[in-house]
Amino acid sequence: MITREDLESFLLRIGPECEEVEEGMWVLRGPENVAPVVVHYSPPVVLLRLKVLDLGPAQDDARLAGFYRRLLELNANDIVHGSYGVEGSEVILSDALDLETLGFEALRSSYESLVLAASSHLPGLVELIPVAHEG
Repeated sequence: MITREDLESFLLRIGPECEEVEEGMWVLRGPENVAPVVVHYSPPVVLLRLKVLDLGPAQDDARLAGFYRRLLELNANDIVHGSYGVEGSEVILSDALDLETLGFEALRSSYESLVLAASSHLPGLVELIPVAHEG
């Protein structure tokens, strides 16, 4: 099984700025205009999470049906690692990798897949969020 120290070594090799914000939790900051990826060592898995966007306060789920459908379509057809999810008012991309079989290439692939998906899907997703207009 990959140890916490092994994981930290992998994260430093990935290349972006890597900061341990608490024991077993790192933030990877990549190129500008790319959201940071949070990596959490939580045996028996390592979790990667990236905040894609904030839906804003009190969105009506019925008005977001097209947006939610698109997230599901992207999960099914366009994401190599991880999946989209909604947590509170935030849309996130996340992936969980088994520490028992984790290697550097798999971790790097997961990281790169999340970053690529977020940056390439964001413009289309934003267009699907209804904007409330004041009278």
